[in-house]
Amino acid sequence: MRKRQAKKRPLLPDPRFNDQLVTRFVNNLMWDGKKSTAFKVFYDAMDIIETKKQDEEKTSLEVWKDALTNVMPHVEVRSRRVGGATFQIPMQIRPDRKISYAMKWMILYARRRNEKSMAAKLASEILAAAKEEGAAVKKRMDTHKMADANKAFSHFRF
Repeated sequence: MRKRQAKKRPLLPDPRFNDQLVTRFVNNLMWDGKKSTAFKVFYDAMDIIETKKQDEEKTSLEVWKDALTNVMPHVEVRSRRVGGATFQIPMQIRPDRKISYAMKWMILYARRRNEKSMAAKLASEILAAAKEEGAAVKKRMDTHKMADANKAFSHFRF
């Protein structure tokens, strides 16, 4: 941006878990401004996780947070032109960007699953990610592999 950076708007915590991270996830999950529908999908997914989880001492919210942590990437590649050639340069990711990537990938790959409802799709993707399986975790692994393969160009950092 040309002028000053935009201010971060504070998010209201969600009604059930009283967590801002849940609200952020639901905002990513929402389609066509239907926030109450997105909350219903998320809470239904949490109820499904509560019944299906293997680890009994963890709550469904803790399982979801573990899944989110397992999907978060730590490095990404960014394009940079140096002398007419474009190089993919591995770079560290800011903490808020890590969370955004994790949420977006989890929702994207949940939508691509083959189950009946979105709540069931989301619940199974979260359970898979909590066990370090599933498409969202594979996406993180691929991102890390790409960064590792281009480690030789890390001296071009900007």
